[in-house]
Amino acid sequence: MITPALLQGRDRYERRMEGWVDNTHPDAFTHTVRLDDPDRAIEVTIVALPSPTYEIREARGRALRGALGPVATRGVAALAGTRMVGGLTRRAVEATGGDAGAGLVVDAVIEIARLARQVAKLPRARAERAAGGDPWECWQLDTTGWIDLPNSCFAYSDAGRALFGTRTIATPMRPDLYSPRPGQRRVFERRKVARLERAADRLRCFHSMHDDVHGFELTYEIDLASARIVRAEHVTPKLPYMGVCSEPQRRMATMLGETVDAGLRQRIQTHMGGQGGCAQLYDLTADLLKLLT
Repeated sequence: MITPALLQGRDRYERRMEGWVDNTHPDAFTHTVRLDDPDRAIEVTIVALPSPTYEIREARGRALRGALGPVATRGVAALAGTRMVGGLTRRAVEATGGDAGAGLVVDAVIEIARLARQVAKLPRARAERAAGGDPWECWQLDTTGWIDLPNSCFAYSDAGRALFGTRTIATPMRPDLYSPRPGQRRVFERRKVARLERAADRLRCFHSMHDDVHGFELTYEIDLASARIVRAEHVTPKLPYMGVCSEPQRRMATMLGETVDAGLRQRIQTHMGGQGGCAQLYDLTADLLKLLT
């Protein structure tokens, strides 16, 4: 029987995220994430260098509603000098401790690391190659602007690359994402909603993400008695490369029949991750599973 701690004493839990990027420094961005759930709301702001280092220059966190412990607040500031690469979650957990609101703060730091993969600082003349909406030009800018994109998912694999020129492909990418104007605010904006809800003998899990280049809405239903996934559906009204990113979306159906247990967060790497998968689909699913523990 699945009994998420977040549903103790209630039948519905919802978390909202708002994140954005400001071009505040000649060589760095300011990333801001707000997370809001029934217990508290927090804001984390990080000034960080872009790819390839993703190094944090300064960081701060504050409570917008409810309590945020002093250890968690100091822990955010202590992340200065840390790179937003592998090991970031462990470092953030260590820094914030088990203080009030620490879990939400760690999740906000992770969301900021994801935002950092959406903006770059290429020469403006080069970024203007995206102005015409040519998906192949944008794909080449992507793999130049972000060091960790090649082979991170299907779209940036050899198989994904081979589809360019063979079918109709559309992209919402634009020059400002590759080279924002000086002082430009909200260069990139993202909103997410995660929801757990009991519905008769099932647990309904929903996660949406809408931003400048993505549109995802995922729904999973889990049989409470058997802990098996009995529904796995999603819609994607916007993708970075419609016609390429569309290919791995069908892999969500492989989640049907899976048992929600301690090992599922590792198994979804096979279902949705790697060079044949979709990084966003993987992250959205993994984040939902995290809420169940």
